[in-house]
This record gives sequence, C-alpha cells and structure tokens, in this order.
Amino acid sequence: MDKHKVITLAKAVIDTEAQAAQRLATRIDEHFAEAVGTMLHCEGRIVVLGMGKSGHIGHKLAATLASTGTPAFFVHPGEASHGDLGMITAKDVVVALSNSGETDEILTILPLIKRLHVPLIAMTGNPQSRLAMAADYHLDVSVEKEACPLGLAPTSSTTATLVMGDALAIALLESRGFTEADFARSHPGGRLGKRLLLHVADIMHRDQGIPKVPVNASLSEALAEISRKGMGMTVVVNPDATVAGVFTDGDLRRLLDHGEVDISKLRVQDVMIANCKTIQPEMLAAEALQIMESKRINAFPVVATNNQLIGALSMHDLLRAGVV
Repeated sequence: MDKHKVITLAKAVIDTEAQAAQRLATRIDEHFAEAVGTMLHCEGRIVVLGMGKSGHIGHKLAATLASTGTPAFFVHPGEASHGDLGMITAKDVVVALSNSGETDEILTILPLIKRLHVPLIAMTGNPQSRLAMAADYHLDVSVEKEACPLGLAPTSSTTATLVMGDALAIALLESRGFTEADFARSHPGGRLGKRLLLHVADIMHRDQGIPKVPVNASLSEALAEISRKGMGMTVVVNPDATVAGVFTDGDLRRLLDHGEVDISKLRVQDVMIANCKTIQPEMLAAEALQIMESKRINAFPVVATNNQLIGALSMHDLLRAGVV
C-alpha cells in the first residue's frame, strides 16, 4: 500500500465533496423557501422516498425531520407499490430523492401520488428528469463529479442530497420556532434531554435513603449515619421534620483540624451548619448541578415549601443520571 497515495486520495475526496456541498448555496432561492413553507403547513406527515443510497439518505432525512419537530417517516418505493402506499394520505407531503430522477420504483408510484393531490418535493441531480418535471418543487442537488475515482460509487451526489436535506430540516426547525426544550422532549434519553427534562424529584433519595438524624443526636450518631447512607453528609432535622442544618464529613475534618475533640461528648446541633442551602424537588437537575458547582457543595437536602425534609441529592446522583 502506498501511504502517500492513500492520503492524497482521501484529501481529494474530501475536497470534491466539500465543493459539491458548497455549490448548493447558489441554488437556495424562493423555490426552496416555498418548499419549506409547504412542509411547514403540512397537516399530516412528511413521507420520504428513496432507493439504494438515496434511500439511506432518505432514512436519515426522515429521522432528522422527526427529531426537530416535523413528523416524518421513510417509505421504501419498492414496498410502496406492494401495499405501503396506503401509508400516504392526502394531508401528507412527499419528498422523493433520486440522483438520476429516473428511478423506476419512484416513477411507478408517481401517478398514485398525483391522484391524491399530495405536494411532491423532489431532490434530483437532473432538472430535466421525469421526477423533477413532475414535482411541485424541485431542488437541484447535481454535482460536477463523484468523489469516486471511477465515477461510479455515489459519493458527492449523496453528500449533496444529505446537505440539502439538512438545509430543509433546519429551515423548518427555525420557521417552527423549535427550541432546546422541544428537542429535549424528542430526545429524553440523550444528555440534553436529561439536562432539560430531569427534575430533582426524579433522582433524589427518598424515605429510608435520606441521611438524617434528630437535632438532639450525638455527633457519633451523625457520623454513623453519614457512613451508612454514603452521601458524605447527614441532614439534621427538628422534631417537626423541618431542616435544622447539615453536617458533612468535610465539617468533621475541619473540626478535627482545630485540635483534639472528644466526639463522644459533642451533640450534632453544636457543630452543624445551620440555615444550610436547600433545594426544591421541582427544580431541574441541571439547575441543582449549577448550584453545587458554584457553591462547591456535593449534596443538598431537598425540602417542600414548608422546609420539611423530603429528600436528598448528591453529585453522585447527578453523575449516575447523566446530567453531569
């Protein structure tokens, strides 16, 4: 293997495909804007069609549309003529992808699409093709050459189609007023979804999992509770279950630094941090993380509006939940 030749060829492929994508900018005009408007006002769903490599790009386009606020799905043109065409309704918009614009499987179902009076947006590399001529809106994704040295494997052409599809999706996203919160709702398992949707109440320790001791407990009892619950702190509660303060393992280290201390003779209320910082269960977990980072605190009591203890949250809980 000639490493120099491989590196040179790889760079040439990237350059060729980059140029193909760049040329698309000159084709974004009012026709493109009208296609976006048609998709924006679609009362049904966007149905994406494509065969072969165009089909793979079509799958990605449908997924991108769906995840950015535009309901969409992919239909295989070959399957459409054998029953799947019933998935397309008169309220939908069809986006058909074909580099040649002469894909038989798509052309076969065109009359049926037209009979439904469904708006048709075509992305082809041939403005004079039958698919382009039949479309209500044609988006030109033609390229000067494929990046493949043989000029055979779809490379630049699929890249151009992918980029044009992304342009449609992002133009729709912006026109729809799609927000970060909207994106999170369609990606609840992703990190952004967790940061924007997960609340303290969803991940906090509850009931027996809360490290807590009564206000009259000894320091030894507080240390035992810290060890049992493994959160590096314990909440100190009043008889009415409201929060009186907290005591942490860091507080213990600072206490010991001041000299010899007889732990067995101290009460936790004598060394706790009174008026400690608390958080509410409805707070976003991401907000709690910001407070922890700014205050350099690793755990919080979670309280109801009357300052009654209902939970506890630590940095480890945020890590496990994927918020950090």
